[in-house]
Amino acid sequence: MSAESLSLIAGTVLSLAFSYLPGISEWYASLEATHKRLVMLGLLVLATGAVFGLACAGWGAELGLDLACDYHGLLGLVQQLVLAIIANQGVYALSPRFSKAGAEPSEYRPRIP
Repeated sequence: MSAESLSLIAGTVLSLAFSYLPGISEWYASLEATHKRLVMLGLLVLATGAVFGLACAGWGAELGLDLACDYHGLLGLVQQLVLAIIANQGVYALSPRFSKAGAEPSEYRPRIP
């Protein structure tokens, strides 16, 4: 799996989880827009740091990541972080929000947090 694919998948999965999973979606919906963005940014930065840590620990190749534990690898990973942020915010803006688990979507038009 490429770092690009992993970044896009991570951003999308986080966004969908905070849109649809019961408990998390209600908590996340109650946050102010700025706090929502900061939560997502923090989680994506943590995921990026974990991927770089796995590469530096020597487990990156075993997991199928083509990532070097050096300056150039870190720069590439920062670029992938930007892609993950774009995917995350784009998917969140387009996904409908559910008011309660199993209920109909509370609105169908995209909204930006």
